[in-house]
Amino acid sequence: MRDEVYRNDRQIVDFAFTAEVAAVFPDMIRRSVPGYETIIPMTGLMAARHLGADGVAFDLGCSLGATTLAILTQNDAEDVRVIGVDTSGPMIEGARANITDPRASFVEADFRDVDLHGASVVVLNLVLQFIEPESRLPALTRIRQSMREDGLLLITEKVRHDGPALHTYYDDTHLAWKRANGYSDLEVSQKRTALENVMRIDTEEAHLERFAAAGFSFAEQWFRCLNWASFMVRP
Repeated sequence: MRDEVYRNDRQIVDFAFTAEVAAVFPDMIRRSVPGYETIIPMTGLMAARHLGADGVAFDLGCSLGATTLAILTQNDAEDVRVIGVDTSGPMIEGARANITDPRASFVEADFRDVDLHGASVVVLNLVLQFIEPESRLPALTRIRQSMREDGLLLITEKVRHDGPALHTYYDDTHLAWKRANGYSDLEVSQKRTALENVMRIDTEEAHLERFAAAGFSFAEQWFRCLNWASFMVRP
């Protein structure tokens, strides 16, 4: 279904993952996040290879389960498990309807309240940017303490630059890209306003420093497109 959530002039409230958003989410995310169609299959491949024959992966902030499906598509072992977690009921309902593989399960919860003990892989795609900045280090520390010593954290976030000129250039290019994908000026403006209070982004350097502070010993950026960066992180 085509994303027309912000097509008409409307009273703007803070962005949320409602049933309205869930219904059009695949189109919305594809036309809103540069590189998304590379990030998801590559994340799935990296996670699947790391799971081996019997590992457990957590897809935190799983939305409709695109990453969960990408992992399972790349690993045919019967004993692997992927657990998707999301706070949005409509997203979890959609994930359960979309993915019938018995190796997948979905939980409606805040990922910070879920037991992640023994995780071989943890995926956090476009999630930290939506939680309170002061909660991000505790959340990552808990993940580090819960996952296996040979585990892998895969994380994608929108990032900002310390240099305002470069940040503005990338930001303006992103907005032009959204218009090239069929969004009107009104749609771009209204969604930007809706996200102002709920999506707070960090620099790449802040992410790397936080990984270290959380107890991870290795972090590498494996993908970058304009303002979006993906990292692989290990204990």
